[in-house]
Amino acid sequence: MDLERKDLGVGTKPALIVVDMIKGFTDPACPLGSDCPDVVSANEALLRAFRHRSLPIFFTTVVYHNNNQARVFRQRIEALNLLTPDSVWVQLDERLTRLPGEELLEKQWASAFHKTDLDARLRRCQVDTLVVTGLTTSGCVRATAVDGLQYDYRVIVPREAVGDRNQGAHEANLHDLQAKYADVVSVADVITCLPDPTD
Repeated sequence: MDLERKDLGVGTKPALIVVDMIKGFTDPACPLGSDCPDVVSANEALLRAFRHRSLPIFFTTVVYHNNNQARVFRQRIEALNLLTPDSVWVQLDERLTRLPGEELLEKQWASAFHKTDLDARLRRCQVDTLVVTGLTTSGCVRATAVDGLQYDYRVIVPREAVGDRNQGAHEANLHDLQAKYADVVSVADVITCLPDPTD
């Protein structure tokens, strides 16, 4: 039985965190990838809405510069070793072109917060709410959402804007995120709740 909980909604300064929408995860030709055009489209819609309102946008990618980074994680999932600085797989999906002023954060572990300065960047922007999207629901999206709550941000997960190689894991993790850590809502509901661009 799930615990009693309540939605917190969007605060006064939301940021969009686009987690690992990189070619290695959106191209099924990569061992780490899957075919997810609907997730890409949902992220395109959110990017348009955040840009229209001049709200902060952060992209993440996974890059390993040496053999000591995330050593155990890479022993478990050897395909991660493909994510090197000179690899096409670490580049953002070209359908989600990053514009000037939108930050790109390199990470080595699942959470966008772990051993990065994401929290400091968000505090500088006076962010109080994270809209977490991307890939994968059961991995880096979930880890980032949980850590977002642990850093005292409201967390929103738009269900159409996240995806997973395993549909069962996708659904189970959306359920668990909604039960404990985040508001899991539609992309349309997120856009409706964003601050007015004239505010």
